Amino acid sequence: MTLLRLLSRTKLYWGLLIICLIGALTSPHTSSGNNIFMSYANLTDVLRQVSITGLVATGMTLVILLGGIDLSVGSVMGFSTVICAMLLTKPGWTSASVMGVPAAVLVCAVAVALTARFIFAGLARSRDVGTGRRREIALSPRRSVGIPVLLGIIVATAVAWWTASQVPVKFGVLGVLLVAPCLALALGAINGLLIVSGRLQPFIVTLAMMVSALGIARLTAGQDNAVVPVYTGTNATEAFELLRSMLWGVLPVPSVFFLAAIILFGAILRFTTFGRYAYAIGGNVEAAKLSGIKVAQVQFTAYLLSGLLAGIAGVLFVAQYRQGKPDAGAGLELDAIAAVVIGGTSLMGGRGGLAGTFVGVLIFGLLSDILQLQNIDSNVQLLMKGLIIVCTVLVQEQNLGQLISRWRFSRSWEASVDPKTAESHRLPSAAKAQFAREDLDEAS
Repeated sequence: MTLLRLLSRTKLYWGLLIICLIGALTSPHTSSGNNIFMSYANLTDVLRQVSITGLVATGMTLVILLGGIDLSVGSVMGFSTVICAMLLTKPGWTSASVMGVPAAVLVCAVAVALTARFIFAGLARSRDVGTGRRREIALSPRRSVGIPVLLGIIVATAVAWWTASQVPVKFGVLGVLLVAPCLALALGAINGLLIVSGRLQPFIVTLAMMVSALGIARLTAGQDNAVVPVYTGTNATEAFELLRSMLWGVLPVPSVFFLAAIILFGAILRFTTFGRYAYAIGGNVEAAKLSGIKVAQVQFTAYLLSGLLAGIAGVLFVAQYRQGKPDAGAGLELDAIAAVVIGGTSLMGGRGGLAGTFVGVLIFGLLSDILQLQNIDSNVQLLMKGLIIVCTVLVQEQNLGQLISRWRFSRSWEASVDPKTAESHRLPSAAKAQFAREDLDEAS
């Protein structure tokens, strides 16, 4: 591998290093002479702030890899913040618990049934090497349908009993982590269902969901009181403070969720059939269909996971800012798309990954931190971010080696050709005709 190709493949990490160097060199210092940008408190704070965007960008990466787009993640996250805040602060059958508890029960029942079905299907495949009698026993209706459904009903009953017991009192950490993301997952399922079954464009479907989720969130929070404050220890349980604390005094808890999502879904994309199918569908959906890949299932799962991660991000937002707001995720979908694109994932699908998204989220967060430390106006910050995103995408889409090779070829060509000939390529046709007549006169 040549040095140029190595630099081209690692240009994203070089970009992150350059951002860090710029931040360290331009950072103001404290009265004791310490560099504010490089301080541990500042870096962990950046990691905490980017965790919400990072979770949403993780789901967005799955969708974009398939060649789709999800514009509803910001509104779904805002809806999740309202549900979470109401469950924490208002006991009884509020609108949040009326929607959230049935959604959690249904999602748990379906998830357990599908898991049991997957296990029995795996056992069937493992016994397929034997006689046909063994395969028939493994795929019997009782084992493939009856037992998974029964397990789903049992788990759903247990979840319904537990969550219903939480309704008279305020929900705890486990309650909101179960109910709010399940409701967001249900919204993601509606997106996937409309795109797959209705054969509608993802842009149109998710745009409609973006508006609808915002409206539902405002109706749930109340038109006159759109912000639901959460004060742990007064109107909410103190256990919720756990989600904004430091794990072992080293990492912020929100960043643990972000890192876990990156590692988990990165491994899924890298080592599982779902990941291979996702890249194949994003590369050429028609070829994937002809290859026997169940495109609809993969696309539906991607939008499902995108909604789930947006819901978890909503819970972390409430923990961090201590309030639920219907418009908490306004513009978040654009930040997530920008982070994914900066990370090298193609908007056309089929190329990219979560390692790049992780670096893209860090670059976006560090850039915001640098601009804030310099006390740059917020509107100028938006302008500079836009310019940097455009420049980054230009470098990402245009291979660095090709750009340098093209520039070197242009320089070498101008140096090798005759100056008169090179000049003639820049002249209009009338001047070229004059040069041609002069050449004929010299020849005669």
